[in-house]
Amino acid sequence: MPSSNTFVGVVFGGASREHNVSIQSATTVIKALRNGDNANRFKIKPIYIDLDGRWWPEEIANQALKKGYALQEKELPTPLPPHGFNGLPNGTNKVEVWYPVLHGPNGEDGTIQGVFTLMRKPFVGSGVLASATGMDKLAMKAAFSAAGLPQVPYFPAEAKDLTREGDKEKLLKKLELNVGYPCFVKPANLGSSVGITKALNRKQLIEGLMEAAKLDRRIVIEKAVIARELECAVLGGSDSLKTSAVGEIRFDADWYDYETKYSQNSSQALIPAPLPAKVKDRVQQLTLQACEIITAKGLARVDFFYKEETDELWINEINTLPGFTSKSMYPMLWEAAGVTLEQLVATLVATATE
Repeated sequence: MPSSNTFVGVVFGGASREHNVSIQSATTVIKALRNGDNANRFKIKPIYIDLDGRWWPEEIANQALKKGYALQEKELPTPLPPHGFNGLPNGTNKVEVWYPVLHGPNGEDGTIQGVFTLMRKPFVGSGVLASATGMDKLAMKAAFSAAGLPQVPYFPAEAKDLTREGDKEKLLKKLELNVGYPCFVKPANLGSSVGITKALNRKQLIEGLMEAAKLDRRIVIEKAVIARELECAVLGGSDSLKTSAVGEIRFDADWYDYETKYSQNSSQALIPAPLPAKVKDRVQQLTLQACEIITAKGLARVDFFYKEETDELWINEINTLPGFTSKSMYPMLWEAAGVTLEQLVATLVATATE
């Protein structure tokens, strides 16, 4: 475990559509870093990144944590600095370990990890390569495909393919031939199910593509399968990754969308998942393989589809900065293994300094 009074800078918020989820996660992480034995181990400095990418010091960060969702411009000090990163806030020179609690672009995609790397400071989680690959679904799928990992059929698209009628028609025919209906349309670089739609026909496919194109120029279209949704977490350094138990998400909705994911009582987590031992072993082995392929370390969660009738298992995606909200599977999977939230965050800080 870290020595006493390790100065930890917790960065949250971000110029992302997952900004509010990040604030929820940061609230959980900061509380855990200040609870129990951790109160004597760590000094915490919260740093808030607003929706326009400006970094703010502890006083403003605490306002965002208290509010529980994004601060608007009228709530920020004036005159406002230019949009984007304008340097570190005062007091951060004392930070010994950085703890990013960011979801989506501009935080989970290797950009922040690059800043910390340039600063030559240890930080929680994966480095630039794993973060960028894990964030971009098409890059991730290409890496998994090259390694021979099982995935559902998918096809790439770009927003520019939708701008001309001839190109759009060619794309639609390719999608119907290679993926078919039903299918899911996803922006390549967003998490938390943001911007994802399900298409049962061409009309819905076009609508889904247009919606995804508003959020990202890269789009992935996946075949929809009727399957159980399984998740497995990892913890540790690149040479010492350990897997959690395998969990399962069950829900009443047609699919696990944003509203279902973050609404109370709309989904149920089963830990451990009721599965044969051989299936659990396969999930855990594939989880470690997925992390090794993209060089993920520290923390990650790998999601799977399992079709019980045919005993087929497919990797859905890897998340290199999983959430820490009250409904997040990552901390629940480790809690089921006897690792408390306080122990979990302390271990993550320790792993960063290895």
